[in-house]
Amino acid sequence: MSKLWQKTTNVNQLVESFTVGRDTEFDHQMAAFDVLGSLAHTQMLESIGLMSSDDLKLVQRELKAIYKDIEQGNFTIEPGVEDVHSQVEMLLTQRIGDAGKKIHSGRSRNDQVLVDLKLFFRNELQQVVEETQILFRQLIELSEKYKDVLLPGYTHLQVAMPSSFGLWFGAYAESLGDDLELVLAAYKITNKNPLGSAAGYGSSFPLNRTLTTKLLGFDSLNYNVVYAQMGRGKTERIIAQALSSIAATLAKMAMDQALYLSQNFAFVSYPDTLTTGSSIMPHKKNPDVWEIMRGKCNRIQALPNDVAMMTTNLPSGYHRELQLLKELLFPAFTELKSCLHMATFMLQNITVKTDILNDPKYAYLFSVEEVNRLTLSGTPFRDAYKQVGLAIEKGEFNPDKKVNHTHEGSIGNLGNEHIEEAFNKLVNSFDFAKVKQAIEELVK
Repeated sequence: MSKLWQKTTNVNQLVESFTVGRDTEFDHQMAAFDVLGSLAHTQMLESIGLMSSDDLKLVQRELKAIYKDIEQGNFTIEPGVEDVHSQVEMLLTQRIGDAGKKIHSGRSRNDQVLVDLKLFFRNELQQVVEETQILFRQLIELSEKYKDVLLPGYTHLQVAMPSSFGLWFGAYAESLGDDLELVLAAYKITNKNPLGSAAGYGSSFPLNRTLTTKLLGFDSLNYNVVYAQMGRGKTERIIAQALSSIAATLAKMAMDQALYLSQNFAFVSYPDTLTTGSSIMPHKKNPDVWEIMRGKCNRIQALPNDVAMMTTNLPSGYHRELQLLKELLFPAFTELKSCLHMATFMLQNITVKTDILNDPKYAYLFSVEEVNRLTLSGTPFRDAYKQVGLAIEKGEFNPDKKVNHTHEGSIGNLGNEHIEEAFNKLVNSFDFAKVKQAIEELVK
């Protein structure tokens, strides 16, 4: 079957297979967004006289029918059809004739795929935010529920000072808040309209790019048409950094979970149905979920470097290897959302041990507490430190195991309400409602 750009020469089949790669697989994920872009673009073409109102009605009707087919899972890219853009245009032309041939005026596949990607990434980032929000709430809930249950704190994996489950769960909640700062930055850069940049050098048609920006719910334009094309790769790089930040938080939490579930720690436990056994050791309860999550998230942390290596030293303009970025980003979204979902699910079933610090091996946790008590009673800090240190050396240290931490963010004053306030303010900054309204208006 011929391609949109094909004249009389057929491409060698080996070249065809090598250059297309997995693109068709990922194009299916962009299909709905390709139709959205065309719905906006054709409205704009009619507004500047490049499409009649009658043709627009035909095109809009069939585009919305194709959009519905996609949502219902009834859309495929037929064998021999190059990409999703070709498939949609072919379907339109088959159904409504010459009007379907007019939808490509004033655009290139370069800016068409750019807008598809921006819409896809915007939607995926929203889903990441929503999954992160659910996990955040679960962590805050656990932090409040177990805020009075003490836990050993470690430095260098050595027993250090008293901590609490309230601090532990709350720490990961606040970490997710900082991660969303990067996601918000990625979202803002993603939420700019490249449509109308064509092949990267604009068009002699009087395109109304402000109109398509409004119709698609973008915050603003990528104004400079050369930069709009240069933004491909840069957008993916920034998104990769945001995803890797969340992944780093999850990987660290997964490591803690695997450690604390081991018999040497035994700080937490899970139902047998959520752990796995050994083919030879009948006592085993393996934290496979957390270990797989750790591995997946460590792989996502490598994503920014993978994207950088794909795009380093490319000059301005379009280059074919940019399509390979889909192979990096698309699966990463799927993996990260899965990890966020599983982390929430596991934490909904966690049991914490409530008497951990009764074990004599944790007595030294309270050495700093004792030094501080002596200091508060008037002993100079350095003298108090020496006094407690000598008692430990002689085996005479017998601590008072009461903990009195009251400053902001400590065991007795977690500050969860402030963490929640900041997180909710951040989530509201994404303004997903504006995008939803624009898309609903476009397809109604």
